[in-house]
This record gives sequence, C-alpha cells and structure tokens, in this order.
Amino acid sequence: MITNALEILYEDPHILVCVKPCGIATQSRTLGRPDMVSLLKNHIHKTSRTKGEPYLAVIHRLDQPVTGILVFAKTPFAARELNRQLTSQGFGKYYRALVEGCPATPEGTLEHHLAKDPRTNLSRVCRPGARGAKPARLRYQTVPPSQRYFSGEYTALPGVTELEIRLDTGRHHQIRVQLAHIGCPIIGDTKYNPSHTASPLWRNICLCACRLDFYHPRTHKLLHFQLCD
Repeated sequence: MITNALEILYEDPHILVCVKPCGIATQSRTLGRPDMVSLLKNHIHKTSRTKGEPYLAVIHRLDQPVTGILVFAKTPFAARELNRQLTSQGFGKYYRALVEGCPATPEGTLEHHLAKDPRTNLSRVCRPGARGAKPARLRYQTVPPSQRYFSGEYTALPGVTELEIRLDTGRHHQIRVQLAHIGCPIIGDTKYNPSHTASPLWRNICLCACRLDFYHPRTHKLLHFQLCD
C-alpha cells in the first residue's frame, strides 16, 4: 500500500517492510534532510495511538542512490531477532543490476576482500592482509531478456547485461565494487563506473534490492517480498 508517498509492503506491531526510493538515505545525520527512518517514524506516530517518539531500528541499509526493499524493527525484541538472522545468513537479500559487458560465466561466485576509505567514502578490492580488509562474497546469474527488471532506454544501450545477485555478506558498496572489479561496472554508477558521464540516459544507478526473504521475528513464519518476477 502507499501511505503518504511511502510504499509500505507490510506492517504489523513488530516489523515494517517498505520500498526505499532512490535518492533518499536509509538513515542520515544531516539535519533537515528526510531519510527513511524519519519518514517512517512520522508515519508510525500518525497511525499509532502511543505517544512519544516511536521505536524503529535499522536492520540493513541501501546506498542512497539505490532503490529497493528494506525491513525495519518496531520493537527491541524484533531488532534482536532480525539482527541474529542477518549475522547468521538467515536473510535472503537479492538484487538486480544492469552492467556494462558480461561476466566470464553465466553464473558464478565473486569472493574478494574489501577495504573502505573513510576519507573518500569509497571501497576497493585489496589483499586479505591489508588494513581494514573484510571478506566479501556474492553469487550472480545472468537474467534472460524476458525476465528483466530494467527496461526501456537503459536496455537499449549496447553491450549491457542484467544480473540477479544474492549477497552473502553486506560490505560497504559491495556489489558496486565487486562488479566493477571484474570489468562489469553498473550502469549509472557515478562512483565506480568511470564512463558514467558518457550517456545522458544515466540519471540513476541501475541497481535494485528486488527481493527479501526472512523469518518473522515473533511468528517464525517465512516472509517473502519481491518487486520483480
């Protein structure tokens, strides 16, 4: 359902699942700039009979230019249970990305070590023993044209491939860095694709968190949310 321009897929007393639009931060420290946490707290405050600031915990994040599905916890218990699932790989986080070129194989696993530079807010592939290095792992497969999420002007560009990606880890800018490292940077990525200014069509990054699977923290029922078939 759409509530005050928020696309809320599911809500109960324990969790809230929504679609984050591109251009809005999951959570921001900048005063006066809307983010998903402030928008959702305002929604909960308006629709709840309780007084005071609502409890809302961030479980996982999406980069500001990326759109897709997020789940938030509305109670401390739900936050603990969801974070436990997240750290034990109980979450199924799936993405779609439109990239330049094509990986060497139609499906595969990318494993690298990544290090974040806090001065530039960029990450890079590095050797395992480098300072700040953390393991990063994802699995990908190419998407047939009939099942693409991205359409229109972007897919008309020559030499592009759509990938479905499952994250096994959640590192800073992980998908963007790993795909760029293998020579398949994401269309519209202004940070890791050096040719992003080559086309006026590249207004948004072609990366979407299209599917999320997890167990409800209270009922333990498997929940499945998806934006594309």
